[in-house]
Amino acid sequence: MQTLSQSPKDPAFVQNPYPFYETARAAGPFFHWADYNLTCTGNAAAVNAIFRDRRFGREPIVPPVVPDHLAPFYAVENLVLRAFTSRRIAALEPEIAALATELAQAIPQGESDLLKTFAQPLPVRIIARLLGVPEEMAPDLLGWSNAMVGMYMAGRTREMEDRAVQATTDFVAFLRAYVEERRARPADDLITQLIAAESEGEKLSTDELISTCILLLNAGHEATVHTIGNGVKTLLETMTPLMALGPENVESTVEEILRYDPALHMFTRWAYDDIEVMGHTFRRGDQVALLLAAANRDPGVWESPDRFLPSRAVKPHASFGAGLHFCVGAPLARLELQIALPILFRHHPALRLAEPPTYADVYHFHGLKALRVTS
Repeated sequence: MQTLSQSPKDPAFVQNPYPFYETARAAGPFFHWADYNLTCTGNAAAVNAIFRDRRFGREPIVPPVVPDHLAPFYAVENLVLRAFTSRRIAALEPEIAALATELAQAIPQGESDLLKTFAQPLPVRIIARLLGVPEEMAPDLLGWSNAMVGMYMAGRTREMEDRAVQATTDFVAFLRAYVEERRARPADDLITQLIAAESEGEKLSTDELISTCILLLNAGHEATVHTIGNGVKTLLETMTPLMALGPENVESTVEEILRYDPALHMFTRWAYDDIEVMGHTFRRGDQVALLLAAANRDPGVWESPDRFLPSRAVKPHASFGAGLHFCVGAPLARLELQIALPILFRHHPALRLAEPPTYADVYHFHGLKALRVTS
């Protein structure tokens, strides 16, 4: 297995990690990424096999020693999502359309940052409605989410850790009070549904409810913001015709956006047994990094993988995982993109880039610093 070095914080990599992924692919199904000291793969077949194999899991066999200052974060982060229903997601369609219309109409004439006016407020306000928390809490939810996902970024600092812990503490305190309120006064929202949900014959505990809500916020917000930003950037840079967002074409266009420049590039898994995958043997307790964006451009699966082709036939990509490890938030993310992007361009058909967008230093995520546009 070949060893490769590439700092995830190198400015050239931040702006375009795909050349490194191609170099890594040439090394074989697996390579050793020296900067992470990890076995990695961007091979689509290997990524798919590991996602679908129950002998790989999210948690390490031996739990890591957690520093005292991070205990509040991991106490919540490690709890398991047990209940989620698709009925509530489907019911959000008219709300997503109404909110996307409201935000699109409010985008100022002239130059503005589309991340702030559209990409950020849309998913966080939808999550607030889904959970049933007051929509005026959206700015707090946004701040908490931004701070907490800092724990998953390369080169995190003690300052980032402290912000994540404070955000976790604040969000938990708010949710604990809110969950108790919903226990006393049920409503038509996800928190009430989760309170009523049965799992293995037992009601969900308050801590499990809180964990679920935090997971939904972080997974359902951060990646969707980046995907909207990356997607609009790609549509504008490639001068994709607006008909690609028409009713008959929007599904394939959204799937191509998700494949071509996804919001999450690295996902790690642990081997729970001795397992061989494509000639490489993982020992029990080994960790492997799945490079989702690299798998999405595997020429063994995709013809002309480096080209953005909205008319490409829809088939599975790695952006939401697969099998047992398929992202619970995928239906909501797809629904938001399929509804919001056509509404955005319907209201702003002459939308164009005001300046070349640059990506932020947020790996394992991949998203823009800003998206300056002229409408």
